[in-house]
Amino acid sequence: MINWALFIPACFLLNCAPGPNNLLAFTNAARGGAGLAMVGSLGRIPAFTALLALTVIGLGAVLSQSAFWFAVIKYIGAAYLAYVGLRMLWTAGQIVFQQGRTLSVREAFRNDFTIAITNPKAIAIFTAFFPQFITPDGNTTLQLAQMGVAFLFMEVAAIALYVGAGAALAGFVKGPKPFVWLQRLVGTALVGSGASMALTSK
Repeated sequence: MINWALFIPACFLLNCAPGPNNLLAFTNAARGGAGLAMVGSLGRIPAFTALLALTVIGLGAVLSQSAFWFAVIKYIGAAYLAYVGLRMLWTAGQIVFQQGRTLSVREAFRNDFTIAITNPKAIAIFTAFFPQFITPDGNTTLQLAQMGVAFLFMEVAAIALYVGAGAALAGFVKGPKPFVWLQRLVGTALVGSGASMALTSK
């Protein structure tokens, strides 16, 4: 039986880590409002669901043993992170609130999905973190699936926290200039994340 008392708080901390997807949720909420950011940030849920399914059927173990396929996924993810970050830097001066938004829900959803699906760290988390809470004499596949479902629910909660924080910032700050700098800051962080991912050997 899974030790839920240990798994839930530890997993939720991972969900709430300020990674690329959460940074995008925060920025999108500050730029375009909570509704746009919340729906757009749900793009990671089908991505994580697919990665969880792959983990359950054993692809995570395959990727951990295959330097070639790990590198392929890693570099695709790194390139996309850099692309999103550079695009945010290029368009930072074009932010217009309420009318003429520069980001649609569809674009936000696609960005969130692509960043999540091309990040090999997600598979690494699922393959390295989840097994610590598995009971050896239980049904391994069932336990992984149960933890995966719990992870997805907590991911939605983490999205809500970042979206709420971003929307709250928008309520306190007047004028577009602070958000231009926020977008530039997050864009730079995403480019840095992409570079870090590309240079990380594991």
